[in-house]
Amino acid sequence: MNLELRHLRVVCAIAETGSVTKAASTLGLAQPALTAQLQRIERALGGALFDRDRRGARPTALGELVLARARVLLPAMKGLQDEAARLASAGDALSRYRFGGVNSPILGRLVHRIAAEQPAAPISTYASWSVDELSQLVFNGRLDYVLTGVCGDAAPSAEFGLSWREVAVDPVFVLLPESHPLADGDEVPLEKLRREQWVAAPGDGCFGDCFAAACARAGFTPRKVYETDVRVCMDLVEAGVAVALCQATFRPVPGLVTRRLAGNPLRWRLLLGWHPESPAARFAKGCWRRRRPRTPTPSRRTRRTWSGCWTTPSSGRGSALRCRPGSGRRKPGRRVRSRGERVQGGHDRH
Repeated sequence: MNLELRHLRVVCAIAETGSVTKAASTLGLAQPALTAQLQRIERALGGALFDRDRRGARPTALGELVLARARVLLPAMKGLQDEAARLASAGDALSRYRFGGVNSPILGRLVHRIAAEQPAAPISTYASWSVDELSQLVFNGRLDYVLTGVCGDAAPSAEFGLSWREVAVDPVFVLLPESHPLADGDEVPLEKLRREQWVAAPGDGCFGDCFAAACARAGFTPRKVYETDVRVCMDLVEAGVAVALCQATFRPVPGLVTRRLAGNPLRWRLLLGWHPESPAARFAKGCWRRRRPRTPTPSRRTRRTWSGCWTTPSSGRGSALRCRPGSGRRKPGRRVRSRGERVQGGHDRH
């Protein structure tokens, strides 16, 4: 058997987890299959790589040698693949669009507009709850853009060296069942929700911390937070078991209503990211220069999006923010006179 990179990944996984069983779970393999593969690797190398007992797996002297080489070869090969992918597209105009995003209706509108204006351009999307995963894919040249959100003045991790453009700022709304006592008002003070249970979808963003901080400022600690998928979130809210948070672009859902939080204690900023040395960077910056409107005066409170290259403005009351649903929409172009109006702007974040 010839030794391959995948075999080195197996050896590293066993060493890092300290157990064949744990390594099998990490690699998504059955434990007997991984054991058989390890035995084939050991036969190919001429000796045991691990001493295994009830306490786990510890590298032998041969295993340490293989691990030392693997920890050099694997990152080097990954770097080669990433650089090759970037170089392969570096000389081309942007003829395809590969987007990654967390749950947001703006991504769907963006894809729809590009498809309408550039029907010959291939478009693909990739969804993930992990902002770091999406950023890594952009850094590796597997995606062109990532559309994600952060709360307040937070910024995405600088680990991947992406350039970021703020494309929108939304107030955060609360999603309630129609029968809720607070559903009749136009806005809901956050402190009035102190006795509610909350539901949210998973994610590695900063929103949970921002929400906890907002509740602390309102004088309470939020009760139990259920974590589940978007559909179940909405079912739990409709059943009156919990309430949720949402963006202002969430589409109306029968049985549910959205209400703005009084004083806008939470803001959700939508950001578009790209690799600064990719063709996507040149296209994004050129697009922004071509379409960037005049600086709005504070009194007019205009709405603006980077995605104006392709998209129409997003609608009014209520999109699931990692499951934070709401309802109600307004006609594009109509001014919103409440404190819950959507405000959009743009500046680079590196």
